[in-house]
Amino acid sequence: MTNIADLDGAALRRLYRAKALSPVEVMRDVLDRIERFEPQVNAFTFVNREGAMEAAKASEARWMRGAPAGLLDGIGATIKDNIALEGWANRRGSAVTSDAPATEDAPAVARLREEGAILLGKTTMPEFGWKGVGDSPLSGITRNPWHTGRNPGGSSAGATVCAALNLGTIHIGTDGAGSIRIPAAFCGVYGIKASYGRVPAAPISTMGYLAHVGPLTRTVEDAALALSIIGRPDIRDMSAMTDAPPDYRTGLGESLRGMRIAWSPRLGYVTKIDPEAEAAAEAAARVFEELGAIVERADPGFDDPAAVLETIWSAGAALALKTFTPEQRAGMDPGLVDAARRGERVTGAEYADALLYGSNVVARKMAELHARYDLLLTPSLALPAFEAGLETPGDGSWGTDWTAWTPFTYPFNISRQPAATVPCGLSKDGLPLGLQIVGPMNADALVLRASKAFESARPFARISAPRAG
Repeated sequence: MTNIADLDGAALRRLYRAKALSPVEVMRDVLDRIERFEPQVNAFTFVNREGAMEAAKASEARWMRGAPAGLLDGIGATIKDNIALEGWANRRGSAVTSDAPATEDAPAVARLREEGAILLGKTTMPEFGWKGVGDSPLSGITRNPWHTGRNPGGSSAGATVCAALNLGTIHIGTDGAGSIRIPAAFCGVYGIKASYGRVPAAPISTMGYLAHVGPLTRTVEDAALALSIIGRPDIRDMSAMTDAPPDYRTGLGESLRGMRIAWSPRLGYVTKIDPEAEAAAEAAARVFEELGAIVERADPGFDDPAAVLETIWSAGAALALKTFTPEQRAGMDPGLVDAARRGERVTGAEYADALLYGSNVVARKMAELHARYDLLLTPSLALPAFEAGLETPGDGSWGTDWTAWTPFTYPFNISRQPAATVPCGLSKDGLPLGLQIVGPMNADALVLRASKAFESARPFARISAPRAG
């Protein structure tokens, strides 16, 4: 008997085509599991129950005629709550934002609709996506399905929880300092932020060139298909690429033999990392040697760019909160308000220096590294998931700044190049750990290919229901 909760997008399409499974059956199963699991994990701000079932019935009729609407007909998708979806509110994790419905789809949503995807709902995030964990004044605490007492990471928190539990197949998130890769690593799923501009966005994020839109999925192939679709051009984003993306599924299975890969366990500046996270990533890096690649230890050569991130990030927070009154700010996440205050003190010259010159130091060092190496491997995060509802572990050992445990993710928002995280094992407490795969600018296909090779060699661990903790 087919267990729908185990099926990826490729399997669903095969079964739909063979008329062995119906989109109606799939959506009924998915919606039933959302209803069952949502009280435990709190992944949604809104579930489109009636709309999803209506769309599933229409999809079923198309498949029965042998005329699907597109590559995602009958495939469930979720949308992070800072990405506009026509007819639904775009609250961005904030209790003080408008609940008026959006008047148009963001580019990624429009592309999913065109291919027949069934939009299941909008997913939780911290307020304005300002931090790397999963709580907000709007929706409360989102929880890690591997251990509901632990943090799912953020800011694409709900999207990642949905991916881990297979509540839909494609989950669209955003990544401004690791917000796809952080929760993907904590929740044991695949997440990729492509090269900046590959996926159009509208409106443009206040975080500027740091911000990427991308997919979170259970399998690399599903992410490759999603990126092939949401990466199509859109005239609303002047900074986006204007060429059509390739079908990133092509070449996924090609060999890595002879590829040169750098392994950097500390990026040359990380001083604190959990031994389990480092050991799991190092063991994962050695898998690439089994796959025929040449793996050498090498650091990129840049210093910690946290100050560059802080300048751009805080200025973006100030812009995001520019129109909110003191009374409204009183109901916001205090950390976000504090970041906005710091951003209000950033001068135009300081912002331009960080955006133009500080960023280019990282980008140039990475370009020099990639002249010698095809890919860079690092741990995804410096620790496994910690307590839900906190920004740093409660024992105080990591301070109070969430970037202390995310030193491997934000440099590649600054450099704008593609970066993905693959699950690479479990901690002694049964929590997922991740390996980050970074490629040269515009080498998104190469990152996906390496990710698929690792997935094939070391299949990802999965769960089918939340685990209480």
